[in-house]
Amino acid sequence: MDLITLFGTALALGMDAFAVAAAVSASLPLFTHRHVFRLTWHFGLFQSLMTLLGWLGGDSIAKFMSGLNYWLAFALLVGLGLNMIRQSRHPEDRVRDYDPTRGWSLVGLSVATSIDALAVGVSFGLLSVAIPRPALIIGLVALIMTYIGTRIGRKTGVYLGKRAELLGGLVLIGIGINILVQYLIV
Repeated sequence: MDLITLFGTALALGMDAFAVAAAVSASLPLFTHRHVFRLTWHFGLFQSLMTLLGWLGGDSIAKFMSGLNYWLAFALLVGLGLNMIRQSRHPEDRVRDYDPTRGWSLVGLSVATSIDALAVGVSFGLLSVAIPRPALIIGLVALIMTYIGTRIGRKTGVYLGKRAELLGGLVLIGIGINILVQYLIV
């Protein structure tokens, strides 16, 4: 596979990670280097590992996940988005020190933003593409795009103030709906 195609694929796969990172970083009142590290590391790692898993599983994963992967990404993103919206409307109900860059929320976001990498890995396996370089590049591009997303999200979060969490939730829901619509159209 030529590098232009590989980087184009990696950029396309990293767009969800970029958007989710921007939404999450804008919504947190205090966003530290630890938050940035957790998001960039996990989003990059999951993109890379899901590509590898798709390549290794090939047809068996494609048959098992047929259609399910889009619904899973939709459910995770919409669920997290609705939670962010609820918390923005009722801050008194917020779990003390809630942080979507930790625990199961981080895992859910990482899976949701990398499900499409699984499908790309399957196609790489079907095309007999050697996987180490593509998996590494896809993970690194996702890591970089996540980092850029956190920087942009942080800047916009300052201007949006209390509305940032509401907007972040709406963005997550929008990404989830977009993933599902893309699946239903194809």
